[in-house]
Amino acid sequence: MVEVSNINIGSCLCGAIQFEVERFEPLVGHCHCKMCQKFHGAAFSTFGEVKREYLRWLSGDELLSHYRASNDSVRSFCQRCGASLLFESRFNREQGTVEIALSAFDTLFGVNPDAHIYCESKAAWLTLEDDLPKYLGYRDGKC
Repeated sequence: MVEVSNINIGSCLCGAIQFEVERFEPLVGHCHCKMCQKFHGAAFSTFGEVKREYLRWLSGDELLSHYRASNDSVRSFCQRCGASLLFESRFNREQGTVEIALSAFDTLFGVNPDAHIYCESKAAWLTLEDDLPKYLGYRDGKC
């Protein structure tokens, strides 16, 4: 587990939803799946996994809206500004975790992406030139 000594604070675009995270789990990936591309309106998303006990809502959690996909994953966003905030898969529910978009953090300490995942559906116009491992799926089948 990645231990951080500082509290990580985040919010949605309009600031109505605010939260803090005390500690992240170790795997932090850039996800290139089509669902993340469409949810974030970007070439990929970057999520950090957090045990629910380390996530605290400071304000506005009642403003979260949820989209349940056909694969039973749930994506949560601010109903006021539309900011993409959370992802939760069946695995997350079983493990008591949730994944939070790193771009939603205003302060972020000691958290760095460690891989590109689902590169099989990477945007064709994007070239990945960093040294992070690249996987076709979820950390399997290297590109």
